[in-house]
Amino acid sequence: MFIQTESTPNPQTLKFIPGETVLGEGTRDFRSGDEAAVSPLAQRLFAVPGVTGVFLGADFVSVTKADDDWQHLKPAILGAIMEHYLSDQPVLVEGTGEEAGDEFFAADDEATVSMIKQLLDERVRPAVANDGGDITFKGFKDGIVFLSMRGACAGCPSSTATLRMGIENLMRHFVPEVQEVRAVEA
Repeated sequence: MFIQTESTPNPQTLKFIPGETVLGEGTRDFRSGDEAAVSPLAQRLFAVPGVTGVFLGADFVSVTKADDDWQHLKPAILGAIMEHYLSDQPVLVEGTGEEAGDEFFAADDEATVSMIKQLLDERVRPAVANDGGDITFKGFKDGIVFLSMRGACAGCPSSTATLRMGIENLMRHFVPEVQEVRAVEA
């Protein structure tokens, strides 16, 4: 098994591409070992000292570290991913799919929210996935779009610029009702 690694815009996060399906569809973000109880893969990664976050994408795993050096962590993370795929365990335990979560918006804004979600799915999320993260819709109120930044995007030094210069400008161009985009905690 050959696992590729890619840097992300977040220096604390590295993207690992195992050449195998990870989730196939959807994403999962784990910020602690306790949250990772539903994922044997994430549990293995949290067992590596210095790992502070695990994000599972369709075909990649993003791992966030504390202040440790990648030079020391990377071999242990590669080993944990390889061990997982050799174990024939599932990535997620059956029946533990992530719920869409509570979204908020007025019923009158349903058409606007539909356009916002379409832009996110078609133009934003694929680009963000290339950087090892994900951005999901959380709500829309008074012209403000609320988004959750996950994986490599969470805590990334360039996330504010991505929101303001990229996503906000895109949204304002295609959806005139959008005045601002803000990040919220997942």
